[in-house]
Amino acid sequence: MVIIADSGGSKIDWRLLKKDGTIGQASSSGFNPYYQPIDHLKKIISEALLPQVSERVSKIFYYGTGVSSDKNVQSIQSVFAEHFPQAESEVGWDLLAAARALCGHEPGIACILGTGSNSCLYDGEKITGNVANLGWILADEGSGTYLGKQLIFDYFRKEMPESLAKQFHARFPWSREEVLEKVYQQEKPGAFLASFAKFIFQHLKEPYCYKLAYKGLSDFFENNVMKYENYKNLKVHFTGSIGFYFSDVLRQVANDKGITVKNILEGPIAGLTLYHQKDL
Repeated sequence: MVIIADSGGSKIDWRLLKKDGTIGQASSSGFNPYYQPIDHLKKIISEALLPQVSERVSKIFYYGTGVSSDKNVQSIQSVFAEHFPQAESEVGWDLLAAARALCGHEPGIACILGTGSNSCLYDGEKITGNVANLGWILADEGSGTYLGKQLIFDYFRKEMPESLAKQFHARFPWSREEVLEKVYQQEKPGAFLASFAKFIFQHLKEPYCYKLAYKGLSDFFENNVMKYENYKNLKVHFTGSIGFYFSDVLRQVANDKGITVKNILEGPIAGLTLYHQKDL
């Protein structure tokens, strides 16, 4: 059996590839070694994963946030070694998951457009280039956080069309002080700002919302994709909620810039399942 994990801060999607070709699945709470103790992952494996394991595990592929340091990689591998002593384990970052899921064994540019954003140059086997990820305060162009931040800015600075502002207020009747508290004093401000992207999507027929989305995605292409040499001769792929739901705008922006967009997936787990079937 081969186990695949796509781990984010809020949830982990598990797939279990069995020798007879069937695929099991499980879902659990998320894990980030920078914010949670390693015992949290142990508990997840014991409660959510082990009940689904019905045969010997030979390989484990874990992709997730917070695995950029050797210390965190080793900690995660040690947990798997404790539960599955006969299995080989590989721990990689979420960007490698995106590249393998989207590009398979072909070279290309793989991008994540969700709450945050990121991109990489992939040669068909490994990541060979990555535009520096500066997080939601400094960058994250095109992400849900980026779009939501612009929407909030325009609302309080009265740049949003009046009719749309009334609809926004009816749905989010928060004062400026309440919004600032959520951004500057409460946990996960990026996720809070990204939650407003749904409002933009639901009003895409409004010229204001379309232009906001177009501008944000254009910023992503210019500051990420177009930084890679030879980008016009490579296929560009996306995973993440923003890329998936705003795919029509995304493809229009790409077309206007002479960029070829191919695969767009809401999440990487299905692509990873196909990629790792060879490891059975």
